[in-house]
Amino acid sequence: MNHKIIFVLLLVFFLVRISIAQEPLPATEKYTFENCINKFDMNKTVKTSVGYQYWFIEQKFLEDNLTVKMSVVAPKQATHVPHKHPGDETFFILEGTAQFYLNGKTTTGGPLTSFYCPVGSEHGISNAGDTELKYLVIRKYVE
Repeated sequence: MNHKIIFVLLLVFFLVRISIAQEPLPATEKYTFENCINKFDMNKTVKTSVGYQYWFIEQKFLEDNLTVKMSVVAPKQATHVPHKHPGDETFFILEGTAQFYLNGKTTTGGPLTSFYCPVGSEHGISNAGDTELKYLVIRKYVE
């Protein structure tokens, strides 16, 4: 992964973290220097039917259930059909060309484009290009 992508990942993570109010950590919760750093490792990716995904911040790691996942999708493919869920979600494009669907409308975007999916909206993302699509999924899971 080149330095530009790493910089963008760190910037997005920093902006997301400062944009939400974070409760103080309970005394029993311990974050270490080692578990607060997550360097991409291809051996830890999760294969999907159209590519793979990598969790930078897994569900339940943070008290507020905020997650950051990178999805990689093969050309002209989608991870799933448009759907709805209780929490909001943001897609941030790292590489490739994405087609974004939101409540019946579509558009495309390339690197350094974000797409926001409000709570309860029907939304989806697919690879509109001829190369891999890499994007971050920033989502707070609502229980």
